[in-house]
Amino acid sequence: MRRAVEFAAPIVFLTLLLGLWEGLCRLLNVPPFFLPTPSAIVVALVQNASLLFVAAGHTLWNAISAFLIVGVLANVAAVAAAATRIVENSFRPIAVTLQVTPIVALAPLFQVWAGVEHPGRAVVALACVAAFFPIYSGVLAGLNASDPELERLFDLYGAGPFQRLLRLRAPSAIPQALEGFKVALGLALVGTVIGEMGAGGGGADGLAWRIAEASHRMQTAKSFAALLALALMAGLLHLGYQALEQRALRWWRGR
Repeated sequence: MRRAVEFAAPIVFLTLLLGLWEGLCRLLNVPPFFLPTPSAIVVALVQNASLLFVAAGHTLWNAISAFLIVGVLANVAAVAAAATRIVENSFRPIAVTLQVTPIVALAPLFQVWAGVEHPGRAVVALACVAAFFPIYSGVLAGLNASDPELERLFDLYGAGPFQRLLRLRAPSAIPQALEGFKVALGLALVGTVIGEMGAGGGGADGLAWRIAEASHRMQTAKSFAALLALALMAGLLHLGYQALEQRALRWWRGR
């Protein structure tokens, strides 16, 4: 019974919220260009489903591409930083700079560097910048969190650096690394959206471009429909990764 209530509570709350939104818009005669009703947004979503599906595919492809690229780069950087304190101290200013620099401020520069004929490269690069730090910090923290008693045991048996990394530090880093990857996946999508808007990336392909295009034409319902499609895609990505993460953690605990 309790699980049923926990499952139904957010659905009921969301239904009440949408009903209040719909009722107030109709009661107050809110202009559709200012704030459309949820029913109008659903109609716009259905009418533009094929267009939004293609746009979502482009946005998803850019986000996943950036996630995979930065996953490799951040892991290599974290392993190098965990190997010696000199590398970690040398790389820390760059990592912190990537974390605190607003992505939207970098969008015009990346567009110039990528060239107007390759806007997709600017989008992927911006998404990589957005997603780098969570993976780097998660993997690095995990590598440095191995059990000191096991570290001394490896010293006792004369284990080399590679054996220590492969058999002790890497397995110990899995939980924190997975959490960093989960955060980075969301940020890769955020960076992709900012890139499509700020750098003009993808032409008229991505969901962010569809949102901006509809807003410029005062087609607010269509803009909300593209935003809803983006939210649904982000939710499915999160659920898919969460399922994989749980399976990986069960395997890790079993080991």
